[in-house]
Amino acid sequence: MTRFNAFSLIKNTLSGHKNWPEQWPESQPKSEYDVIIIGAGGHGLGAAYYLAKEHGITNIAVIDKGWLGGGNTGRNTTIIRSNYLYDESARIYDHALDLWEGLSQDLNYNVMYSNRGVLMLAHTVHDVQSFKRHIHANRLNGVDNQWLTPEEAKEFCPPLSISPNARYPVMGAALQKRAGTARHDAVAWGYARAAAARGVEIIENCAVNAIRRNPDGSVAGVDTSKGFIKAKKIAVSAAGNSSVVMDTAHVRMPLESYPLQALISEPVKPIFPCVVMSNAVHAYISQSDKGELVIGSGTDQYTSYSQRGGLPLIEHTVAAITEIFPIFNRMRMLRKWGGTVDVTPDRSAILGKTPVKGLYVNCGWGTGGFKATPGAAHTLAWTVAKDEPHPINAPFNLERFRSGRLIDEAAAAAVAH
Repeated sequence: MTRFNAFSLIKNTLSGHKNWPEQWPESQPKSEYDVIIIGAGGHGLGAAYYLAKEHGITNIAVIDKGWLGGGNTGRNTTIIRSNYLYDESARIYDHALDLWEGLSQDLNYNVMYSNRGVLMLAHTVHDVQSFKRHIHANRLNGVDNQWLTPEEAKEFCPPLSISPNARYPVMGAALQKRAGTARHDAVAWGYARAAAARGVEIIENCAVNAIRRNPDGSVAGVDTSKGFIKAKKIAVSAAGNSSVVMDTAHVRMPLESYPLQALISEPVKPIFPCVVMSNAVHAYISQSDKGELVIGSGTDQYTSYSQRGGLPLIEHTVAAITEIFPIFNRMRMLRKWGGTVDVTPDRSAILGKTPVKGLYVNCGWGTGGFKATPGAAHTLAWTVAKDEPHPINAPFNLERFRSGRLIDEAAAAAVAH
């Protein structure tokens, strides 16, 4: 019997309702597993699914201090793309995009993937040169990307203002038509259901206090709020908290955590056909299937584990959006939220083995975590199962910060970091 059940999907919505019990059924872990994955977000649940499906490992526990999909997976702006500059980044994000395209069919669960296209605006001569460089690099790697004139960008996205009198006039745009969006929490639910059907256990409301090691230095298991659990292998995939968890195993990570904010507007009828991103004014926008305008910002300029963020950054973001899209001037904000992202010195992920035998880590995605979900999960599962990196995630090792072979995607998000 799996530890994951229907209550897991509805308890946070309905808890407190007078017709529902105050005490929900809680899952209790076994004493030992072959693999423990810390973090029940898209990456952790996806890794468990691929371990079971492709490697035949089913004695797995996915542990989370809260509920599945309650962290950064449910706090992002749903954007999916693979138009990254460097070869290593392009490979892993395009691998993810390949998996995104068939994910609903693979999981038999509608993740609402929509390849509506991502338009990246150029406002300066430097932007134009930089984006054209991206386009040429993408084409060499087999990644679709094309240059549009301001008029072509306006045709593709009619609400866009291309007035030459704007403070940041649109001088062109890079378009990846294959990119788009997906329903963020549906991805977690889909992976959870598919993994549970293969015997994976999902233990919610179970905080990991420490990773315990054997006398020979290898992993022994985890100390949790529900007791000690033995494990042969442990993978940490806890966005925003990875450095804290890894520190308990005496593994220092080159990470800083920042609040990353977003907001949505009141819902309106369909008006916005794609995703638009602007580096110069650090903002990006799309429209959800429910009608809200989904607006994302850059990271706050201070380190923190909070999931709130400061109001000034959101004010600047909204001001930028209304300049690029004047027709949204009278829209009202419905709600805002924040996530906590791990950022490495080169703004690229860490995905692979650690110096501790049996301990693996997947972190440091910054603003790129959601779009990488299937690719990161798939290659993490390979790495855990075979105790060696997949060729795609091999460059994203922890050792690169000693050797200096960095993957410098400093402007990876196309918004200000």
